[in-house]
Amino acid sequence: MPAARESLLDAAFAALERRPWPRVKMSDVAAAAGVSRQTLYNEFGSKEGLARALVRREADAYLCGVERALSGVSGAAAPRERLAAAAVWTVRSAAGNPLVRAVLTGCWNERLPTSVRTTPPGEPEPEPLPAPGELIGEARDRAVRLLEGDWPPGAVELPLACEAVARLALSYVVAPAPAADVARMVRTVLA
Repeated sequence: MPAARESLLDAAFAALERRPWPRVKMSDVAAAAGVSRQTLYNEFGSKEGLARALVRREADAYLCGVERALSGVSGAAAPRERLAAAAVWTVRSAAGNPLVRAVLTGCWNERLPTSVRTTPPGEPEPEPLPAPGELIGEARDRAVRLLEGDWPPGAVELPLACEAVARLALSYVVAPAPAADVARMVRTVLA
C-alpha cells in the first residue's frame, strides 16, 4: 500500500494547491490517485487523518532537504557554507510549500487543513505533529550531527551556531526577503 499512500498524499497536495482544504473532497483525492474512496478511508481513516499524514510528510520532506543541504554537493564544502545552504533551503521550502511554512511558523490560514491542530474531545489523540520549535530543533540537531566532525576548533560552539542559523532562517520565513540574503547573513554571522 505504500505506492497508493504516496499517490493519495500527492493527490491531496495537488488538490490543496487548487483550492482551500475545506473544499477538497475525499472522492476527488481518491479519483486523482486512481484508487477507490474506500481505499483512501482505509489508509487514513478520515479527512483529518489524511491532513495529518500530509502535514507530517511535508515536514519530513523539509527535514530531508535540510540534511541534503548540510551534506552539500561536495562533502568538502566548509561547514559555514553548508549551514548557509540549509538556511536557504528553509526559506525556499517555506516560500514554496504552505504546509512547511505553517508548520515552521505555527501560522495556519483558512486555506490549510485546520483539523491538524486540534483533536475533538473524546477522540484518541493521534501522533502529534511537530510544533514550530520542535521542527526547528530537529533541523538544528541534524545540523549538529552532520557537521560535528568538520566543525573548526575555536569557532563558536556548534550547537549554538546551528541554533542561531535555524532561527535566523526562520526569521526570513516570517519576514520574507530573498533567499540569497539569508545565505549572506549566515556567512557574515559565522565569519
